Amino acid sequence: SGRRGAAIFSLQYRWYDGFDAIHHAWAGWRFGETRDLRVGVQQVPFGLLPYASQSFWFGSGYYLGLEDDYDVGVVYRDADGPHQWHLGVFFGDEYGTGSRYDRYSFDVATTPGFPYRERERVHGRYARALEVGRWEVELGGSGFLGKLENRNDGRSHDHRGLALHGQWRRGALTLQAQWAHYAYDVPGNRIALAAFMFPFEVAAKADVYTANVAWALPRAGWFDGITCYNNLSTTQASGSGLAPSWQNVTGCSVGKGVMFAYVDWIAGSNMWFIGGPGVGIDAPRGDRWRSRLNINVGFYF
Repeated sequence: SGRRGAAIFSLQYRWYDGFDAIHHAWAGWRFGETRDLRVGVQQVPFGLLPYASQSFWFGSGYYLGLEDDYDVGVVYRDADGPHQWHLGVFFGDEYGTGSRYDRYSFDVATTPGFPYRERERVHGRYARALEVGRWEVELGGSGFLGKLENRNDGRSHDHRGLALHGQWRRGALTLQAQWAHYAYDVPGNRIALAAFMFPFEVAAKADVYTANVAWALPRAGWFDGITCYNNLSTTQASGSGLAPSWQNVTGCSVGKGVMFAYVDWIAGSNMWFIGGPGVGIDAPRGDRWRSRLNINVGFYF
């Protein structure tokens, strides 16, 4: 990443076990300290930013393409005073095809049973910063309208989403809450998404609820900082072959110099990436709770 005068840019490419993928790649122009225009593969402005979570695993919305999603588009950002605006137009996913499953962001997948891909979307997001007593508060809302393309017959289907979020900070304590709703207007009540080389099914329409608590110590003994958290999220879907999904992550992140590490425990029911059949999908034994311990250590130079 870098800047020269008003010009700015950022690029990140990743290599995983078995595949490699773009994370983001954009260039932009600053119109002052609080305003800029960015073009390229960039984070989609939706809900709590930069993430609706503190853990390595993110929240349920990440696996639905509602958190830390990166697509190709144009976004104008304005953070003047207590007001923050995002207005953007996206032209599709980062690769322009739903047939590529080896990607970082979770996007609509083109599969034999669900032959769709993402097309154009219009996004808007507004957040307001407030001081309420000793609390620093952010309240905001997001929305988008878009299209899917059926790759078999060329027909278009609507795609929409809404979110309301709040964040409260007081000293080391952070509280976050979010409600998000998404809907794919496709035949049936399922659709396929993909990332990290695998497609999977999700409910075509659902509400996603998030509740997070985190305690951050700027310096704790030998460490430069420690943040401990509990991130709870659920995807509420109903209908034939559908069921709610739950995910809870408890853990801490620690930093020391160039080292940053996560130690957290994820537990889930009917939840992709933790032994479930998908997100919002009802399957035999899918509602059994499963858990996994994660230790992730990174060095950043």
